[in-house]
Amino acid sequence: MRNQLAWKSNADAMTKLHHAYLSIGSNIEPEVYLPKAIQMLREYGQVMNISSIWESEAVGSDGPNFLNVCVLFLTDLQPVDLKEQIIRPIESRLGRIRYADKNAPRTIDIDIVLFNDMPLNTNYWSYAFVAVPLAELIPDFVHPISGEKLSYFSKQIQSQVWIVPRVNMTIS
Repeated sequence: MRNQLAWKSNADAMTKLHHAYLSIGSNIEPEVYLPKAIQMLREYGQVMNISSIWESEAVGSDGPNFLNVCVLFLTDLQPVDLKEQIIRPIESRLGRIRYADKNAPRTIDIDIVLFNDMPLNTNYWSYAFVAVPLAELIPDFVHPISGEKLSYFSKQIQSQVWIVPRVNMTIS
């Protein structure tokens, strides 16, 4: 019995932590909700890296501008469990309401864009508000649609879409 407990303890210590790159955005009081979301993520796992904050126009609606960041989050959960056990509860605690209009203004929106170097939902990757902050964290990653390094794709999309860094705001 004692050996079984020692083995279980060692197995628990060796649990693989997954690298989840999350895109986080807000266009309702984003100066309040972005830092809160990142602080809440820290309650569930390790936030290893945070991009600069970027401002962009709302996509698909006439709502206020968004502020967006990308973070590297370490977790032992798989994507579905990460979404159900961490992301959705954080969004709910921060007052996220899901309307029929998926582009309606929101207090917080958290999406998994990359999980262990595997892109999830490649639709996200065509948006500057995802690609530009993510390029800060992993510039040499190959964009899953264009086949270019993310740093190059980021520069290209910045010349086509209005997105600006919010140098007056940081999240630590």
